[in-house]
Amino acid sequence: MKAVNLCTNALLAAGVLMGAASNTYAAEGGGSTYPAGGDNFLMGAVPPPGFYTLIFGNAYRADEFLNSDGDNVAPDDFKITANVVAPRLVWSTPYEIGGGTLVMHGIFPLVDLKVEAGGASDHKQGLGDVIFGPGIVYHYSEKLHGVLGVDFVAPTGDYDSGDLANIGRNYWSTIGLYSMSYIDPKGFNGDFKANLIFNEENDATNYKTGTELVVDYAVGYGLGNGWTLGASGYWYNQLQNDKQNGSTLSDSKSKAFSIGPSVKYMNDKGWVFTAKYEEEVYARNRPSGYAFRLKTSIPF
Repeated sequence: MKAVNLCTNALLAAGVLMGAASNTYAAEGGGSTYPAGGDNFLMGAVPPPGFYTLIFGNAYRADEFLNSDGDNVAPDDFKITANVVAPRLVWSTPYEIGGGTLVMHGIFPLVDLKVEAGGASDHKQGLGDVIFGPGIVYHYSEKLHGVLGVDFVAPTGDYDSGDLANIGRNYWSTIGLYSMSYIDPKGFNGDFKANLIFNEENDATNYKTGTELVVDYAVGYGLGNGWTLGASGYWYNQLQNDKQNGSTLSDSKSKAFSIGPSVKYMNDKGWVFTAKYEEEVYARNRPSGYAFRLKTSIPF
């Protein structure tokens, strides 16, 4: 049984992982430095210049690990319980660049992770892997907005290759991203955030997770009273096989898809609240579970 690791991010949230008791590893331990599904409506919308605080809250549960054939290979007592509160600090600057406006952000996930498997149990709490980076904000119209950016994931979370539970990944990642939001208080709302993730090697295990593509999405309908109802989730696809000690591991790509109901409330004073429940309805070489996710934005 390999180690279980938890990473959280931002706009952020929590991603959970575990290595299966099989020959297929996939995205070391079955996870990623990017918390797929962590975001919701307004992924590509950034408010006017100023300082803002977003709070992400996530509760994730899983009791299966599906291999490349979709079979559960976890022991009967396998269970992941992960709770995360992730403050995100945003500076929407007044500086124009590349036809848009510069924005800076940082995410600081506070993680509570418990893993049970094979008669053993491990529990860790603390700061997970910090995410930070710049972006360029585009306002294409009153309703259509986008962000082009790059994020860096720093290995600040506690990690020990011999532990069952880890709240850090022990390697750097660079994420190229583009997000877009279409916002209509009385009509269709649609959001997506595409992330291309390039990973460095974990020097404790000589393991390098292959390049990953993650797309978060949300669709809904504005009711005209501040509320939007819809659905959201994520699509995850690992583009390259993993490597360990310089050798490529065959059949080590992970895939997943999640979906669930989602709501958003936004008032004219800049306060935003979103909530969703999502299930991982498809997974390969990864854990499969469900999550409750909250997000709120507080201007100051």
